[in-house]
Amino acid sequence: MWWFFRIVSSFVFLLTIILSIPISFDVGGRDSGLAYSLSLFGFYLLYSSAKLATPENSRVRWAFTKLLQSSQWVVIPTLLIWSLHNFAVDANSTDWVSRTIGGLGSQKHNTWTDWFFGNGGLVESVTLGGWDKTLRYSSPVFQLAEGFCTLLVIQAAGFISRALVNRGRSDTWVLILLILSASIIASSVYFLWRVALFPSINNIDAILIGVTVTSAIFLGAIGIGTGRGNPVESSLLFAYVVLCVYQIFTDYVQSPEAQAAAAEQAANQPEFPPLPPIIMASYTTLLHVFSFLPSAVYSSLSFLYAAFQTIAPSVMISLVYRLIVFYCATRIIPAVRESGVGVFINEPSFDDSDDANRLLGFLSWFSPSILIAVYTSLLLQHFSASDGDEGWTLRHGDAGGNTWRWVNVAATMILYANELWIGNDHLKTD
Repeated sequence: MWWFFRIVSSFVFLLTIILSIPISFDVGGRDSGLAYSLSLFGFYLLYSSAKLATPENSRVRWAFTKLLQSSQWVVIPTLLIWSLHNFAVDANSTDWVSRTIGGLGSQKHNTWTDWFFGNGGLVESVTLGGWDKTLRYSSPVFQLAEGFCTLLVIQAAGFISRALVNRGRSDTWVLILLILSASIIASSVYFLWRVALFPSINNIDAILIGVTVTSAIFLGAIGIGTGRGNPVESSLLFAYVVLCVYQIFTDYVQSPEAQAAAAEQAANQPEFPPLPPIIMASYTTLLHVFSFLPSAVYSSLSFLYAAFQTIAPSVMISLVYRLIVFYCATRIIPAVRESGVGVFINEPSFDDSDDANRLLGFLSWFSPSILIAVYTSLLLQHFSASDGDEGWTLRHGDAGGNTWRWVNVAATMILYANELWIGNDHLKTD
């Protein structure tokens, strides 16, 4: 029964982090969001380090970690209120460098202690600036780590599919896996066709897309032909390449031209309900029932909706994808290698004989801090300020980093080609 409470607790923690960090950026500005994410990062870094540094059966470890684990539900809102109270700035003051220089020159501190440690002092400005620069320079690392974990997931999927085929009812599994692979490839081709219709693609972009897609198809065909790969691996590799290409050229938001065309098309169509009458009647009844809910529940739902509206769609998609591949890399893949299910429940261990498993186990210990850093880095890519009434937003910034996305695609395919060349001895031992 404890596993259920652990799942619920992890879900609530994830939802709290996903909503609270963009709220700190959206309400208080850039410095407020950086201060809140840095304080959260430090808190969970302390929590993970305490678990890692103390013996597993120690009473001190149990008492200290339980105290930190129980206090996080108080620490998170406290840190959010603290960051909004102390670091909320004007919309035009979004650059930490200008804030440091301007603040140190304009604010009059009575003592050297206030100038160094006080509000707006040197330590505060350098700390936030260092955290900002660390996240920006770490963005390529997160991108490459995503490709590496994706490659591990692709290899594990190939290992599982081969194990299923080699067991009983192999013909049935071959048919199912072929249908699955064909569905993945068909979906990828559809999104690749959508990319080809983007007006922002020039000749160089078209050449890069053609070389990348051709290389992915070539690697998949070699893997299937030599027997060192299979259709599942090839389809997943092709799908990931298309996903990276799609993320390079779109932010999952319609362009102004597409929005205008959709509005014009909707205006010319007759007024028909979007769904059958029986479903629309049920939907209307459900809305009527919701209108009788207590005001606190209705306000909470409205707050959740408004909080999710502050997050760009590409941030949510990238975060969910990275969480999935990171979890698979730290828990599912070791379970596949050891052919056991205990890894899904037990904590990661450093006693593993495989260096890759030890590295993944080490990273999984600090997964909350890594989650906060990755999420804040994604949000900073979409943070933009303006002189208008909006002030700042998390939905219209230039994500950038397309060069590193191309590097990630190339590195992933090079690693997969290397695995095919050496025979893929790690995950494909029959």
